[in-house]
Amino acid sequence: MKPRTIYWIITGIFAAFLTFGSVFNVMSAPPAVELIVNKLGFPPFMVPFVGVMKILGCIAILIPGYPRIKEWAYAGLAYDLGVAVIAHIAIAAPVSEWGGLFLPLLFLAASYILYHKTKPTQPTVS
Repeated sequence: MKPRTIYWIITGIFAAFLTFGSVFNVMSAPPAVELIVNKLGFPPFMVPFVGVMKILGCIAILIPGYPRIKEWAYAGLAYDLGVAVIAHIAIAAPVSEWGGLFLPLLFLAASYILYHKTKPTQPTVS
């Protein structure tokens, strides 16, 4: 299989995973509020904000072109997932609650690496 095909499969799975989860944040669903506000201790305005930002980040990595926006989106999604892991560790949550976050981090890393392997090379200016 071509690296470009693998890139789109991995990126699609990753974006779907984050987007579906983010919909609950945008709607401020009780389980999302319970986790983010009551358990992790973030302020309530973060619930829909994080959801919208994740959806926008997923859209940015799925739209062809716009390499600078894609780079920012990958960075933002990496920060989001990294902060989620750190926040769970900070409250001494069991690994069973945050260990699953490494799977989307793995998909994010694979998508980012494959993105750079599949994008056309720019001619260097001497």
